[in-house]
Amino acid sequence: MSVNPFTTLPGATYEEINFLQHITTGLSDTQMQSFLNIYYGRRKSPQDIMIFILLGFVGIAGVHKFLTGQIVMGILYLFSAGFCFVMTIIDLINYKNLTNEYNEKMAFESVNIARLNP
Repeated sequence: MSVNPFTTLPGATYEEINFLQHITTGLSDTQMQSFLNIYYGRRKSPQDIMIFILLGFVGIAGVHKFLTGQIVMGILYLFSAGFCFVMTIIDLINYKNLTNEYNEKMAFESVNIARLNP
């Protein structure tokens, strides 16, 4: 019996593990290893995103937007103090959804790169 490599992801939810298993079906062993290497490097932990959102209350707002690749929103948050903290509070409530959206995007990109390798 082999161990599921996705269960070792920090903060991984049951839904994320199922999603990753679904999109990686049909990958060869070398492609799977390539996917794991790429995805593990790009994936963000929900706890990390939450910490960077909290930074918006005491320091620089929008760091989490820069980390998730939303540069324009990060700049808007930076210059408006997270839209006067309202958007920062909303992001704090939805930090798991923000992280899941980013991780799904990275998973699709990673699996497409891995499929290019024979």
